[in-house]
Amino acid sequence: MERQPLISVAHVIHHLVIGGMENGVVNLINRLPRDRFRHAVFCIEDYSEFRERIKVPGVEVHALHRSQIGVTRLRWQLFKLFRKWRPDIVHSRNLSGLDALLPARLAGAATLHSEHGFDVDNLDGKGRKQALLRRLHAPLVKHFVTVSEHLRQTLVEFQRVDPTRVTHICNGVDTTVFAPAAVPAYGHLLPPAFCNGECFVVGTVGRARPIKDQLTLVRAVGRLIHDDPGMARHLRLVVVGEGPMLTALKDEARQLGISELTWFPGARHDVATLMQNLDLFVLPSLNEGISNTMLEAMSTGIPTLATAVGGNVELIKPGETGATFQPGDVAGLAALLARYVADRAMSSQQGVAAREHVLRNFSLQTMMAGYQDVYETLKADHVRHRRDI
Repeated sequence: MERQPLISVAHVIHHLVIGGMENGVVNLINRLPRDRFRHAVFCIEDYSEFRERIKVPGVEVHALHRSQIGVTRLRWQLFKLFRKWRPDIVHSRNLSGLDALLPARLAGAATLHSEHGFDVDNLDGKGRKQALLRRLHAPLVKHFVTVSEHLRQTLVEFQRVDPTRVTHICNGVDTTVFAPAAVPAYGHLLPPAFCNGECFVVGTVGRARPIKDQLTLVRAVGRLIHDDPGMARHLRLVVVGEGPMLTALKDEARQLGISELTWFPGARHDVATLMQNLDLFVLPSLNEGISNTMLEAMSTGIPTLATAVGGNVELIKPGETGATFQPGDVAGLAALLARYVADRAMSSQQGVAAREHVLRNFSLQTMMAGYQDVYETLKADHVRHRRDI
């Protein structure tokens, strides 16, 4: 049988740093069949040591530094790089990825654009400037991917994209890496004060950015301790991640008198093991596409509390795998935390159900199959179109 030619995919992202979307790019590169695909990564700004998580040999990673060179030079540089690398598909992501679309089309590549969620200054994706940019660039996109049904509806109903040009591919999680510990993991990795037999450990994982709103979680724990001082014997909080809000989070914990009950370990490379030490996961974001960290927590067998926004409501089954609350609702979240601390049997049952939910619906294999199908279809259509010209 004649060997099929490789499909070359140029991934365009803002930064290649620790993050859910970035981890998804790395997973695609590492797990798509190596005898069918080759990859390169083009960063609108820069990359960090996170690039070392790419395990496929020979993957080029380019930093363009748009903030230093400006948009015009960025697009010219991208055009030259695309002409040199000759990708079949340029896969851009989110708002900054729009800058790659015109260079990609001029270089003769098929264009795929995916939306993974919106930022704090545009929570519903309907900000006037951002919407205008997306609408102006939409004709340059051959096909779209969204990670949530909510984002798909936003593209179709607000951005007026033809629904036949949009595919919904939910994020997937490696259920072998993110799994319950074979034996109870309490005490491993956590500070000693978090390891006595009475502790109930609440955790969250994510960049310390305004849109992630970890302040609401810190304040909810502070309120719960204030209203019921006896909770200080049991309740512990772990906030994993770095970012511009980290100092403010630590200051808030100090002012609320819960510094000794709160651990800020910064960015971690052992999140899978660390999650095995948690009793409850909380995602207090103001908006989300599809949260990788929520899926990872659920896959680990942890019940999850999350704001009822974006793709969160597509993941959680309230009363079965966790519960939802409104963004910024400190009192509501504090009441939920009190319920889970008081009823550990319920918490454990929901954790089991959360993992089963992920195993059935959000495997990494399902995500990979979705992207492989889109890439192969897009290349085949592009080849046919060029032959017909």
